[in-house]
Amino acid sequence: MFRAFYQEVKRAAGTDDRFLRESEHADLACTVAFKLAKEKRKKPQEVAEELIEDFEITGDYIGRIEIENGYINFFASQEFFEDTVSSILDEDYRYGGLKLGGEVLVEHTSANPDGPLHVGHIRNSIIGDTLVRVLRKAGMNVKAQYYVNDMGRQSAMAVLGVRRYGLGNGKPDHEVAKAYIKINADAERDNAIDDEVEKLMILYEKGDEGAIRIFREVMEKALEGVRETLEELNVEHDEYIWESEFVRNGYVDRILKMLEERELLERDDVFRVDMGKFGYEKDVILRRENGTTLYITRDLAYHLWKNENYERFINVLGSDHKLIANQLSDLLNALDLKPPEIVFFEFVSLPEGSMSTRKGKFISADELIQKTYQEARKLIEDRDFSEEEKNKVAKAVATGALRFDFVRVSPEKPMTFDWKKALDFERQTASYIQYTHARACSIMRKAVEAGYADLDFRYELMDDVERELLILLSKFSFNVEKVAESLRPNILAEYVLDIAEKFNDFYHRNPVITEDSELRMHRLAVVDAARIALRNGLELLGIEALERM
Repeated sequence: MFRAFYQEVKRAAGTDDRFLRESEHADLACTVAFKLAKEKRKKPQEVAEELIEDFEITGDYIGRIEIENGYINFFASQEFFEDTVSSILDEDYRYGGLKLGGEVLVEHTSANPDGPLHVGHIRNSIIGDTLVRVLRKAGMNVKAQYYVNDMGRQSAMAVLGVRRYGLGNGKPDHEVAKAYIKINADAERDNAIDDEVEKLMILYEKGDEGAIRIFREVMEKALEGVRETLEELNVEHDEYIWESEFVRNGYVDRILKMLEERELLERDDVFRVDMGKFGYEKDVILRRENGTTLYITRDLAYHLWKNENYERFINVLGSDHKLIANQLSDLLNALDLKPPEIVFFEFVSLPEGSMSTRKGKFISADELIQKTYQEARKLIEDRDFSEEEKNKVAKAVATGALRFDFVRVSPEKPMTFDWKKALDFERQTASYIQYTHARACSIMRKAVEAGYADLDFRYELMDDVERELLILLSKFSFNVEKVAESLRPNILAEYVLDIAEKFNDFYHRNPVITEDSELRMHRLAVVDAARIALRNGLELLGIEALERM
């Protein structure tokens, strides 16, 4: 509804998005008078008063217009609020959706398959998965991909480590990591290991059947464990696409030929691009002396494939990838190919310091998930639930705590995860939102049990706190569109939290199940509308909307 109201205001004011803003003092404010005041050398208030005389109001959702200190403030009509509640109750699970259309590929997580995911990786996963959910809600046809980095030295070290030491009976990604860490430690004392690794890399790139078999076996073992971890976080990928495929299917040869045709490729002992042309100090090497390609070569090939198959493609990357990502984008532009839209994120800081899988110095995502679950389980121990339900609720609360805290902070800002704060039911947390949703469900259950099933929103019964709540609920698709355009999922997290806070204001001020039947039916309609918005918002965040807590 708010999107429709926004468009009405935009038409009436005859302006564009730059001069419209959400405001605490109005449902929507227009600031165009300030720009025109400078040109006309008049006061903004005077210009605003002149402007509204010429406004042509079409549609049904603008109720009244007021001018305050040069701001033109628009307020929604009775019909707007009635349609908002009606739409939410009618659309239910579909509420907040759009029909923007388009084919979109989101590549996220894509961690090296040499061990388990750590806490830095899962910020990537959670940002990426939330974007996938929101873009689908916006009506786009979205595919989520995990790009498996199965080539290069790290993968070859993992393969050699597993061949030498085998795998234990633990979670497979952790077992691969043990072998990887051990082979790296041995390599510091034994130079022959580097020679073996190089031979493996050459054989794998040339397509040797034996090398392909052992690489696939080891990489699949690591990915088996990674998938288990992602499942615990409610993260799903539609496809796992292997880096080596782009060597085998000819895309690497094609990208090298394209660079040569543009006179960008220089050949001597290696294949290189002079990046000085693009403002970089160092050349980019695309093929080594031994004939093996580098990560950026295969990534260019992957993005050639993306260009041929998708209208829009988005990469979620850690900020330490900025240099190579910028080089990739510049080279794609030089080839008249579209570069990816990139969401860079800062890593999660930990008191243990920097993390390195090679040295075995990392906090795995599995450890963090388990610790958060254990703490959530303690918090609900005194609830009157069965053991099975306690486990279910604890898992949902723990997953919610992780997902919400990892996505709520703007991607470009560093973050620290503190499970004590994240699990506080009284703070601005996922558990607070889940508890608010459960409260709304409880109110509706009690109403039904008492025989009060009818809902009937009455504009004339609406008070200020309900008005604020309904304006907020009306902005669901408006915020979905914001995230789809900006690729900032923290906008959605803050929006859903705002709904929870406004609903709790309403709940504490307004008794719902009252003797006054008209007031009761009106307030139950407001409760149910909030319940639907909270549930749909939590689902977009990948968090279970619990009905009892």
